[in-house]
Amino acid sequence: MEFASVGFRGSRRLGAAPFRRIVRQARAGRAGVSQSTPAPWIEAPAAVCSERYAGRSQTLEMSSSDTVHPRLARFAWTVLGVNLLVIVWGALVRATGSGAGCGSHWPLCNGEVVPLAPATQTLIEYTHRLTSGAALILVIALVLAVRRVLPKGHAARTASFWSLVLIVIEALIGAGLVIFGLVEDNASLGRAVYMALHLTNTFLLLGALTLTARWVSIPASGFPAKRNLRLGLYWVGVGGAIVAGISGAIAALGDTLFPATSLQQALAQDISGTAHILLRLRALHPLLAVAAALVMLVLARRQLESHRAAPGAQSDARRLMLLVLLQ
Repeated sequence: MEFASVGFRGSRRLGAAPFRRIVRQARAGRAGVSQSTPAPWIEAPAAVCSERYAGRSQTLEMSSSDTVHPRLARFAWTVLGVNLLVIVWGALVRATGSGAGCGSHWPLCNGEVVPLAPATQTLIEYTHRLTSGAALILVIALVLAVRRVLPKGHAARTASFWSLVLIVIEALIGAGLVIFGLVEDNASLGRAVYMALHLTNTFLLLGALTLTARWVSIPASGFPAKRNLRLGLYWVGVGGAIVAGISGAIAALGDTLFPATSLQQALAQDISGTAHILLRLRALHPLLAVAAALVMLVLARRQLESHRAAPGAQSDARRLMLLVLLQ
């Protein structure tokens, strides 16, 4: 009777056919349901539960990767801002001729961990080293935070990793400038080449940090599809900006090492066949800067007119146009 009552309830839910098959198996002496074939009232709900669980897990996975973390985003933008301040201070070091303020020692400053009676140039260079170390620590913290919060495969994880690689290279390049004496009044072509490498790495570092902060600030669904990206054109814009920046750095170095007292004297230096190579290269900067600006404005304009742009991309394009015009 107990077995019949259970079978009756099962037959109401699943129909009479399964119930009759089970009764026949019981009467044949097989003691109920075969071990290899689960009972219908167990198999059907299990399949439904499995399907529902799979759907819920997929939904949870999508929602976790599509979540924006405001605190992490603020921290990422803060790290970018700190690195910008460090770079500006580095430009002050070059402009004031303070690159040798700590002598040829690195990481020590004139052989001391903390200079006891620093001169002005020593104080400027030592401050730059301290802030650079703080920026490195912040980038390491950013990488750890991104890897802890965001799932594997998230684009911000890759960008933050390259930020760490590039800031380590940045520190090594800065150490090389001091150790090899490529500071102060050094007017060699090797210093110009070293500065080009330094500036290229700096641009790539800022780009990686900016992408990290940007990708942390938007959901994964806001990323543009790869098929919609014209990466070749954008790399032309990035390359143009880097080349324009390098030419500007070389021009600034020439102005620092060979200052002109008037505009007429500066123009005469640019066209003189006997002028230093840093001064002759200075004339290329305006042409390269205008060409790079036009490329970036064209790319920004294409982004504004695109109907497949990702959310927020058009606002970024307007900001880029404003920055280019201000520059």
